[in-house]
Amino acid sequence: MLERMTPKQRAAEAAISYLKDGMLVGLGTGSTADYFLQALASAIRDGKLRNITGVPTSKQSERRAEHLGIPLTTLAQNPALDVTVDGADEVDPHLNLIKGLGGALLREKIVAQNSKQMIVVADGSKSVEVLGTKSPLPVEVVTFAYEAQEGFLKSLGATPTIRRTPDGAIFVTDNGNYIYDCRFDRIRDPAELEQKLKRRAGVVETGLFIGIATVALIADENGVEERKAS
Repeated sequence: MLERMTPKQRAAEAAISYLKDGMLVGLGTGSTADYFLQALASAIRDGKLRNITGVPTSKQSERRAEHLGIPLTTLAQNPALDVTVDGADEVDPHLNLIKGLGGALLREKIVAQNSKQMIVVADGSKSVEVLGTKSPLPVEVVTFAYEAQEGFLKSLGATPTIRRTPDGAIFVTDNGNYIYDCRFDRIRDPAELEQKLKRRAGVVETGLFIGIATVALIADENGVEERKAS
C-alpha cells in the first residue's frame, strides 16, 4: 500500500506520528492538508488516537473535518493549540514558507501562531532555495479601494494579479477580503518584505510564514525527509 501513495499522501501520513492522545490540533487547508485530515480521521476511528480535537483554518477544512467525523472546537474556546499540521506552497531551507494559494492564509497564520508547533507537509516540488522561485506570494487586502494597492505592490518589485474564480469573478476570502497574487523575481529578504507589506494600510495579511514552522515533512516517491527549524 505504501508504494501506491503519492508524495503528498506520504507526507500527510507521516505527520500522524507527531500527534498524541488529547491534543488540540490546527487543521490546515489545501490538497496535502486534506490527506492529513483523512489520515487523522482514520486514526481516530481505529482508536490509534483518542480525544483529539481540531481547529479548522478555513470553512473548507471545517466542512471536510465535520464530514470525516473529526471533533472540532474554536480558538475562542481553546486559544492554545498543541500543533498545527498544514501544507505550503513553498518551503525554503530555513523553513520559511509561502502559503495562501488555497485562499486561507489569514486564518492559517492565526491558527499556526496560536500553536506550540507547526508541522508542514509537502511534496518535494514545494522545496526551494529562495522563496518566490515558483509560487506567487498571496497578499490579502480589504475590498475598499483595493485597486490602490496595485501600484504599491509594483513598487516592491511585484507583478500583482487580483485573484479570480474560474467564472471570472473576484475571489473573496472567508474573511470577506480580496487577494493579490504577487510574482517576484525571488524574495531575497522575506522578513523585510513582510514588514513593508504589513505597514501598508489595507493590507490585511501576507502569505509569508517566517519563523513559524518548526518541522517540515518533505516527501518524494522514495520516502519522507524530516527538516527541523534551526
